[in-house]
Amino acid sequence: MTIRFKTGHFTTGVFALALLGSTALGCMTAQAADQEISWIYCGDKIDPIHEKYIKEWEGKNAGWKIAPEVVGWEQCQDKATTLAAAGTPVGMAYVGSRTLKEFAQNDLIIPVPMTEDEKKSYYPNIVDTVTFEDNQWGVPIAFSTKALYWNKDLFKAAGLDPETPPKTWAEEIAFAKQIKEKTGTAGYGLPAKTFDNTMHQFMHWVYTNNGKVIDGDKIVIDSPEVLAALQAYKDITPYSVEGATAYEQNEIRAIFLDGKVGMIQAGSGAAARLKDTKINWGVAALPLGTSAKGEGTLLITDSLAIFKGTGVEEKAAEFAKYITSTDIQHEYELQGGAGLTPLRPGAVVDEFVAKEPYWKPFIDGIAYGGPEPLFTDYKGFQNTMIEMVQSVVTGKAEPADALKKAAADLEQYK
Repeated sequence: MTIRFKTGHFTTGVFALALLGSTALGCMTAQAADQEISWIYCGDKIDPIHEKYIKEWEGKNAGWKIAPEVVGWEQCQDKATTLAAAGTPVGMAYVGSRTLKEFAQNDLIIPVPMTEDEKKSYYPNIVDTVTFEDNQWGVPIAFSTKALYWNKDLFKAAGLDPETPPKTWAEEIAFAKQIKEKTGTAGYGLPAKTFDNTMHQFMHWVYTNNGKVIDGDKIVIDSPEVLAALQAYKDITPYSVEGATAYEQNEIRAIFLDGKVGMIQAGSGAAARLKDTKINWGVAALPLGTSAKGEGTLLITDSLAIFKGTGVEEKAAEFAKYITSTDIQHEYELQGGAGLTPLRPGAVVDEFVAKEPYWKPFIDGIAYGGPEPLFTDYKGFQNTMIEMVQSVVTGKAEPADALKKAAADLEQYK
């Protein structure tokens, strides 16, 4: 359900004194040394790279302290939302960029505009993931894309060239069929559980066929491009894992790691796990639909959102841009084998890809990728998309009918 409240501005003691004018400056000296930017930090612990640069920033900004609070992934965004709704917001929080429109429309966060140079520093389309009404509402801090993994031994057993992955949806469906019929093993791993990545996985198909869900405030999902994606889902289902609605992407990945599915779409984390298995695998760009303009993928970013009403908004925005600046971000993204797709190009990324060639398709897909669609009720959007996918893969609805229903249902959430 969409949050339907507006929080008023409130001030800390220090900020209130600042409003009194220059005569209060002498009184502020002691308190200024204690100015703190609270940060809801998602995860199990603070990353050592971030710890290092928090200290560096504090050293350069006397009187300021960053106070991260580590909160588990499942609770961190809800905690930030609850505090903001109660009128006691944190200075900054790690959030899924998909929620920024909802936060912005409820007056809970401030925009963090980017200069043209800042926008150009990112890979194409990244800035769109945080942009609403021509303004940026968060600073990207983490990014993921997907690619196609295939089991070369299953390809060979099915009579397919083990070194040639499918390049189109038609080939992908045909290869999945051949694997299933020749080996008795699922040709493709299609996740359709009631879980957020069921929507994410379908969006990869939308963006590999030049489709869209929403354009500004106009719902455009009921299009030939998206219908083709949903039809492809129906066509590949008979050759996929049985009972797709029982699986989410990590469970599908586990089946692939066990050698029991021919192809999956997954993030870079799968490659790290595959290195420790006996699977003979390859990774390539996601196959394309007939309307595709080039390699594509869903661009999923997480961002630092600056909450309204703390009195430290300007400094928090400054820190957010610092901790995600190019050199620091590359160090964070590419450490220990890299689990995150880089947000920006650069020589250090080129060097990394040269050493780890499997990374190339994760970056190549960015050029024609698209953002998570921004809705005022993101969960409503997500649930509508999951229901649409599930109705098709279970045979309860034909793709055209499911798409029309979804288009109508999405109107309430835009």
